[in-house]
Amino acid sequence: MLPTDNRTDHEDTTSATDLLDRPIANRARPRALIIAVAAAFAPTLLAPAAAQAAGRKKGKGAQADTCITVGSDETLTLTETTTATCLTIEEGGTIAVPDGYSLSLTVNGVETGSELAALTDGNGGVATAIAAGTYTGTIVLNVAEATDVAYSTLTFPFRQAIYVDADGVDESKSVPSDVVGGTVTDTGASDITLLSNGEAFNGVYVAGGGSYTLTNPTIAFDGNGRCDFVGYGASVVGTGSGTTVVLDGANISNVGVVRTAVIADATANVIVKNSTIHCADGVVPDEYPSAGTGDTKYMITVPWMLGISGNVRATNLLGASTKASYINSSISSEKWGALSVDGGSYCTLTAINSTIANTGGEGYGSYAIGNVTEHFLGCTFDVGDYALIHWGASAHYGDSTKSAVSSLNSSLSLGLTSAELDDLPVQSTTIDAGRFMVMWYAAGSVAIDGGTQVTTGETTFMCKAVAGTVTVDGSDGATITSGNGVLFQLMDTDRPSSVTVSGYPWSSETTGTYTEPTGSPTKSSSWTTTSSQSTDAKGTFTDIALTGDFYNSVWGGGNASLQGQNLTLSFTGSTIEGVISASTAKHSVSTITKTEYRQISEVTNTPSAVVNNGVLVTLGAGSTWTVTGTSYLSALTLASTAAIEAPSGKTVTLTVDGTATTITAGKSYTGALTLTVS
Repeated sequence: MLPTDNRTDHEDTTSATDLLDRPIANRARPRALIIAVAAAFAPTLLAPAAAQAAGRKKGKGAQADTCITVGSDETLTLTETTTATCLTIEEGGTIAVPDGYSLSLTVNGVETGSELAALTDGNGGVATAIAAGTYTGTIVLNVAEATDVAYSTLTFPFRQAIYVDADGVDESKSVPSDVVGGTVTDTGASDITLLSNGEAFNGVYVAGGGSYTLTNPTIAFDGNGRCDFVGYGASVVGTGSGTTVVLDGANISNVGVVRTAVIADATANVIVKNSTIHCADGVVPDEYPSAGTGDTKYMITVPWMLGISGNVRATNLLGASTKASYINSSISSEKWGALSVDGGSYCTLTAINSTIANTGGEGYGSYAIGNVTEHFLGCTFDVGDYALIHWGASAHYGDSTKSAVSSLNSSLSLGLTSAELDDLPVQSTTIDAGRFMVMWYAAGSVAIDGGTQVTTGETTFMCKAVAGTVTVDGSDGATITSGNGVLFQLMDTDRPSSVTVSGYPWSSETTGTYTEPTGSPTKSSSWTTTSSQSTDAKGTFTDIALTGDFYNSVWGGGNASLQGQNLTLSFTGSTIEGVISASTAKHSVSTITKTEYRQISEVTNTPSAVVNNGVLVTLGAGSTWTVTGTSYLSALTLASTAAIEAPSGKTVTLTVDGTATTITAGKSYTGALTLTVS
């Protein structure tokens, strides 16, 4: 069963008093040292002046009523974990640790006080320091061995509550005082609570071939992360060849810029089941460019050129051949994205009987790039804009049949027991997208079958001048409903490009502009519109009733890099009621900048004669097209049992290259085809 606690926006009900009443987690076998509250108080005081400590310890390890004060412009260097009951850091005061170590502060079992450096500092803004202020309670200044993670030209100094490798938990790299309640062993942790209101602190980091199971963890982080292309500040990270992480019954609720819940990276296998995950936006640092950047080392907001906003995605799948699977779970982000695949290649993303949502009115269900394979079986999508943003992938939406789930359990090493497989009900996928189901920016396929129900507020399939293909099999009840009456739009890309900048750590800013072309396209001498090409966008529909229009408005020709592109459509055993045509598409504004980001993909169509935008239609056996308005094609093929009709009380006529031509079943037509309803 899914957890009944559906907290969002860090609605934590645990008070500091409650935390103090809970036992520190039981650790079965520390491999290095216990560095929690029993560590000796042995600071090394460095110039320019000694930090003043009140209530000095009465003996080694005796920490009762110990207060530490670090004065302005003073540095206190700690060589081991230290505890106290109060800590004051005056403005300009610093607590430091030797090279090769990291420092984390917990108060009453909550990581706190850590502040990220400015993005514009010399280290890329990845360093953290304990903020000035006064802290009281059970204070632990954790000195741990450094966990440095390189990404591109930056090195991120990770700090985490639990560090796991192939040998189990490594406490020398962990912050045990952030682990409250439950049990921690070398193979797993159960019923633990991890809390943070500092910045860029990680929960559980599993690397180096480690295998770890988290059962019923509660993780709530409130504060910014820094980079979700490496998982800096994420709740759970699984990374490295041979690494397996299982979350069962997890409740993760984060608030903060790129404070991601789950990261799978570098060939790891991450499996999430029976869990609830939600991430809400944070406050973007002032120094971040208002238009954002496409430089992934620094990118902390979604590129506005996707037509959406937001600054945290709930999950990210990275690296080569990495796998992330979500089973009987709820995954949501406020905006941006719920399930993301980014910065990787040949990864596999799977969701079975899960809910995927945006709660803030904008965002996507999944993002696919790098030849990823995505499986969605028996899932419910409730997303602000897109079910899928497609940058080169193979995606499938269908039913969670016993055979399909069992096959994935085996091929993806999900580890579901026979009892778990039996308990998973067979469900159909339901997609409710505020604007589009799919937006293609790169070639790739989408398959829809079973009882999948697709409902979009606007155009169902939006393809930006690439070889996007969709196959819909309605034989088991799949349906498609378009809110604006457009089922498929093939159009030129309206995505503004990033602009190279200098004088900043990031290499580019997304300050580009899209400008609507004027005039008319020039016919290309090299492009063929009457026969299928390898670069066509394609739709194949079987045993389904469709109501809506199909348009191809690609410009092409002249000196354009894209000489032309065709839309090739095939229907078998299906009925279609609508316009299928070449068109001229227009935005409501002629120029799109960040201010008009919601105008991306928003066009209206005027059916127009084919220029470089061929439309090729095949009506297969048992198919009927009811033409509702003037339609311009470049090729039309009818099976012997196919038909073209007009709405009741009207007639439809065909001209081929300007000549009236009888529509005859079993025949094919090419050229300048015009279907007119009168």
